[in-house]
Amino acid sequence: MEPLSVPPGHMSAHQAATALGIGLSGVRQLVARGQLVKAGGTPRRPYYDTTAVLAILAARVAA
Repeated sequence: MEPLSVPPGHMSAHQAATALGIGLSGVRQLVARGQLVKAGGTPRRPYYDTTAVLAILAARVAA
């Protein structure tokens, strides 16, 4: 279930997972490794900076 309000310039965990082509567990692993930082939300419904998610995507495409 998507959070009702994600601030502009941010993505929910579901949106980030979809953009990166991974599951929610993959997003949690990126956070645990320090590659993605939560930008707010709640522990159950975090959101992430869109530019950070797109930077990870760009790095994966370039690799």
